[in-house]
Amino acid sequence: MRFVGSLVATTLAIYALSAQASDDHSESAETRTYTNETPITFTANDGQSTEAFSGHFWVPENRNNPQSRKIRINYVRFAATGDVQGPPMVYLAGGPGGSGIGTAKRRRFPLFMAMREFGDVIALDQRGTGESEKAPRCDSSVTIPLKEVVTAKAFAQGYQQAARECLARWREQGIDVYGYTTVQNAWDINDLRQHLNARQVNLWGISYGSHLALTAMKLFPEQINRAILASAEGLNQTVKLPAHTDAYFARVQQVIDQQPLKSAVADLPALVKRVHRRLHEAPLKLAIPKKDASEQQMLFQAHHMQRLAGMMIADPNQYLAMLIRTYTELDKGNTRTLTGVLQRGIFQDKPLSFSLMSLAMDMASGITPARLKLVTRQAESSLLGTWLNFPMPALNRLDEKLDLGNAFRSAPQSSIPTLLFTGTLDGRTYPEGQKAAVRGLSNLTQVKVVYGGHNLFMSSPEVLENMQFFMQNKALPNTTITLPLPKLSLQEIASR
Repeated sequence: MRFVGSLVATTLAIYALSAQASDDHSESAETRTYTNETPITFTANDGQSTEAFSGHFWVPENRNNPQSRKIRINYVRFAATGDVQGPPMVYLAGGPGGSGIGTAKRRRFPLFMAMREFGDVIALDQRGTGESEKAPRCDSSVTIPLKEVVTAKAFAQGYQQAARECLARWREQGIDVYGYTTVQNAWDINDLRQHLNARQVNLWGISYGSHLALTAMKLFPEQINRAILASAEGLNQTVKLPAHTDAYFARVQQVIDQQPLKSAVADLPALVKRVHRRLHEAPLKLAIPKKDASEQQMLFQAHHMQRLAGMMIADPNQYLAMLIRTYTELDKGNTRTLTGVLQRGIFQDKPLSFSLMSLAMDMASGITPARLKLVTRQAESSLLGTWLNFPMPALNRLDEKLDLGNAFRSAPQSSIPTLLFTGTLDGRTYPEGQKAAVRGLSNLTQVKVVYGGHNLFMSSPEVLENMQFFMQNKALPNTTITLPLPKLSLQEIASR
C-alpha cells in the first residue's frame, strides 16, 4: 500500500521525480532509444502509421526457480509527444492471451497515439503472447465427440485430461509451466520499468489486463504512478458468479423493452430457459455446411448453447442481436441462424488444443473454495451455469503447484490513483463484480458507461476525454457516459 509521508518528504520526492524525469528525457523523445530497441514504422490495420521503436528484454521464465532459463518479452514503444513527459504508460491486453502490439494495430490505435501526450506508450506483448517468446500450441489426444450425447461432466473430464496431457508435454519440452502465472507476468512489468530506466510506470489495462494491473498494484505499489482500467476483473474473479449473468440478461430485457423487439421477446430469461430445457430433453441433429462443400454432423445440446451464449454476450452489438435471434428461432423450431453461427467452427471434431499462457494464467489465478461453493450453488438454476468461463472452474486446482493460493486472490488495498470504466451492459465482467474487484482502492474514480459493453474504450469520445483529464490530475467533467440505446432487431424473423 502507498503511504503518504510528511510535507517535507513529499516535496523532496516530487523534486527527485522531476529531476529523474529531466535526466531521463534529456534527449528528444524521437531519438532516445534503450537496449535492444530498433526504430520502425508502425502501421495500423487501417493504414495509419507512425514512427516507433520495436524492443525486447529478457526475464526469468520462473523467478521461483534459481536455475530458470530466460525468455524474451517484446514490446513496441511509441515515443512521448507532450512537453511534460511523465512515466511510461504500459498497455496490458486482456484474454489472458491478448497481444498489446496487436491491439495497437486495431481500433484503439488513436488512443495509443493520444496517450503519448503524457509519456512514452508501451504496447506490451505479455509473456507467452504475440511477438514475445511462447511455447508451441499443444494439440492433445482428446476429442469431444460432436455426434453423440456428451454430458457436462464428461465434457469437463475431457478438458481435464487434455490439460494434464498438454502441461506434461510442455514440461517434456523443457518449458517451466509454473512460470506462467499472473504474479510472474506482473513482475515482468517491473522488469520493463527497469529496462526503460523509469522510476515509475502508468498502467492501462482491460479485462484480464486489469487483473494483471491489480496484481502489480499489490506487488510493487511504489513503482506505479497511476492506473487506467476498464472492465475490471478482480483477483478472485477468474470465474464469474452465475447470478451476475442472470442479472445481465435482465438488463438486456430492459433494453429490449424500449424498442419494437419487445413484442417478439417479452421475457428473454424465460425464452433462454425454455430453449435450454428443450435442448436438454431433445438435442438437435444438425448438418453444418463447411467451406469444402461437405457437412459437419453435430448433435447440438443445451451445454453447447450455453457456452455459445457465453461467447456472444460480451458487448451489446451484432453478436448479442444474433444470439437473441438464435434463441427466438430455436423457440420456433428454426435452426437457420444457429447453423450460420456454427459455420464459424466454434465446435469442431478435432483434438482439444491449448495455448500455455491462456491455460496456465487462468488455472493459476483460480478460485477460492468459498467462491467455488457459491458458483456451484448458483449454477444449478442460472441461465448459463458455469459455461461463461469454461474450462474454468473445471480445471481448478488440476495442478496444485500451479495454483497461486488464496492470499493471491485477496483484493488489493491501495491509494494509487485509479480510473475505472464500467459498462452497464458488460456481459463478461459484470458491474456487480467490478464493484467488488476495486473495493480496496481508496483513490478510485469510476466512470459508468451506460449501455457500454466489455470492450468500451472506443465507444465514445468521452472515454478519451476522461482519460486525458485523469492523466492531467484534473476532476473529471462527467463520471457518467451515456451511449445510444443498442439497436436489437429481429426483422429477419418477422419477415418470414
